[in-house]
Amino acid sequence: MFTGLVEEVGSMQAIRQEGETMVLHIRASVVMEDMKIGDSISVNGVCLTVTSYHNHSFAVDVMPQTYRHTNLKELRPGSRVNLERAMAANGRFGGHIVQGHVDGTGTILNKSRDQNAVVHVIAPDNPEMFRYIIPKGSITVDGISLTVVDTSETSLSISIIPHTLEATALAYKREGDSVNLECDVLGRYIEHLMRFGQTQGTSQPGSSKVDMSFLTEHGFA
Repeated sequence: MFTGLVEEVGSMQAIRQEGETMVLHIRASVVMEDMKIGDSISVNGVCLTVTSYHNHSFAVDVMPQTYRHTNLKELRPGSRVNLERAMAANGRFGGHIVQGHVDGTGTILNKSRDQNAVVHVIAPDNPEMFRYIIPKGSITVDGISLTVVDTSETSLSISIIPHTLEATALAYKREGDSVNLECDVLGRYIEHLMRFGQTQGTSQPGSSKVDMSFLTEHGFA
């Protein structure tokens, strides 16, 4: 699990691709402290596993499922990527619950100044994601925990403070570039509970209907 607080911006050192599989060699420093084989690292918001490391770089594998549904396939040697280690059990939870399980990609439609902030308008490639995207809710953009400013029928907007631009690879993104999007996991769980509660079945003795009143009563909504 991650928090969406990027620890450093790494750079692609080398990429080996065979079909829809990739091995990424990433140059980094901060995230390599106490690194071990098998550690989880968020790379542009995608949870990947460290398979090897040496000096100032580490390697991760990208499988076909990840290749097809994220923007990692667009990386080239020299590309900048957001990096975050898995959250330590004794750490502060500064962002929101981020699994590193990307829901899909989006395209940056527009970037504009709003005094000290830069507003990004992003169009998700899959419109079904909008069921989980609400104004003032949380969303992960290339591994960065951000707040949704507003939504329309086809896009969402986020406002980026100067520190976030300086500390993440979002500063290198331009209009037309793609970003990985992960919606707030709480919305997905609530949807699943609602659907499960509406299913008529007798295989679970003593099962009861889960509805909005139940979720509200127990603090889920």
